Amino acid sequence: MEVIHLTQPPKKNRPDQLVLALGYFDGVHIGHQKVIQTALKIARDHGMKAAVMTFHPHPSVVLKHMSKRDDYLTPPEEKAILMKQLGVDIVYFVKFDHDLSRMSPQDFIDRYVIGLNVKHVVAGFDYTYGRMAQGNMETMKEHSRNMFTVTVIPKVTLFNEKVSTTKIRELIQSGDVESARPLLGRPYRIKGMVVHGDKRGNTLGFPTANIKTLDPYVFPERGIYAVRLMLDDEVYQGAGYIGTRPTYYDNEQPVVEVFLFDFHRTIYGEMVTVEWLKRLRDDKKFDRSEDLVQQMHRDIEAAKRYFQEA
Repeated sequence: MEVIHLTQPPKKNRPDQLVLALGYFDGVHIGHQKVIQTALKIARDHGMKAAVMTFHPHPSVVLKHMSKRDDYLTPPEEKAILMKQLGVDIVYFVKFDHDLSRMSPQDFIDRYVIGLNVKHVVAGFDYTYGRMAQGNMETMKEHSRNMFTVTVIPKVTLFNEKVSTTKIRELIQSGDVESARPLLGRPYRIKGMVVHGDKRGNTLGFPTANIKTLDPYVFPERGIYAVRLMLDDEVYQGAGYIGTRPTYYDNEQPVVEVFLFDFHRTIYGEMVTVEWLKRLRDDKKFDRSEDLVQQMHRDIEAAKRYFQEA
């Protein structure tokens, strides 16, 4: 799969004819997957390449009147990995800046769609483009100049509710990772590097992997979770913690720690992926270390029960 970063419109048409899926696609949830899979099928049926065009950063970072969103369900690298898994041939990351935000809908279509030799566009019913979001799926046919055709994907719902990035973010931030899972089509994941911590877990008898994320992910609500950790194509079960360790620290930034069952390797410096499966309890301050240790035993048993019953 090609990953192409565009900081300005392409200078000339590609020789390949493209079917293009348009959207921001944060989360690559089941609604996004419907858009992308439709583009893939049309491309395969017509002997064309399937491409996705997304944007970075989120428009709210540039447009001050929007509620700023500088964290992600799927940072760009993760988004590209998921799209590759779906079978996409090309992913375009278009830099969203003030120049792009001021581009008229017709100019956007001329430069970024027709200019890429796109013959068919697939997007969700609520997709907008161009200055002040003046372009939408009703105006796209007019703006196409009869150079491409369009498929509009209707609202995708689950449990009688629209599947949306906003809803998924709310669920994760509230700790309800179980409800977010069917909307994403997979468990919620974050990727990071195992780094040295303060070694307190070792002294308490529960050595943990301290994980530093390298991208600004949406973090689940603070607390204890049943988690899976992926390392070198191996999957391990455990209990995960996200919080400020209030028993020992005041006003600390949240940290991510994972205790793995029956795991004895040293993995500092390794990149790992954590899947958040079920929230087991809130973060809590304990008066004594002994009380915390007793609770940690209960947390591990609760996590093990989750996996036994799953």
